[in-house]
Amino acid sequence: MNNVILNHSEILNKIRRIAYQIYEVNYKEDEIVIAGIADNGYFLAEKIVATLKEISDINVTICKVHINKKQPLEPIHTDLDVKDYTNKSLVLVDDVLHSGTTLIYAIKHFLDVPLKKFKTAVLVNRNHKKYPVKADFKGISLSTSIMENVVVEFLPNEIKAYLE
Repeated sequence: MNNVILNHSEILNKIRRIAYQIYEVNYKEDEIVIAGIADNGYFLAEKIVATLKEISDINVTICKVHINKKQPLEPIHTDLDVKDYTNKSLVLVDDVLHSGTTLIYAIKHFLDVPLKKFKTAVLVNRNHKKYPVKADFKGISLSTSIMENVVVEFLPNEIKAYLE
C-alpha cells in the first residue's frame, strides 16, 4: 500500500505558496524564466507558471531542461536558446529532491550562463542528499529512510505524492 504524502488539493496549495515565494523574490523583475527538469519537474513548472501569471504581471517564460538522470554527465540541453535566459532571473524546478544528483548537474549547466538570479524549487525535499545542493523554495521537507522512494504523479485531473 502506498502512503500518500500530499493529496491533490494540498499540492495545489504548495504550488501556490511556491509561486508567491518566487514572486516575492522577483517582484522587481520584468521577466523570469522557470526551467523545469523533464518530465515531472516540467509538469510542476507549468503549474507554477500558471499561478505566477494569475498573481503577478511579470513576464514568465517556461523552459524544459532535458537531462539523462541515469547518465547526468551527458550533455544537458534546454528548449530555449542560452541567450533567452542570459542575464535573467531563473528558477530551476524539479518534483523531488532525492540525492541531489539531478539538481546539481542541472545547476552546473546554468553556471555557464550569466544569470541575474538563480534559485531552485521542489515540491518534496528529502533529507538524503549526496551533494551540497538545497531547494530555495519547497512544498514540503520530508525525512524518509534511504530505501523509501517518493513518487509524484501528474495525472490529467489529479496530482499526488506518495511513498513507495
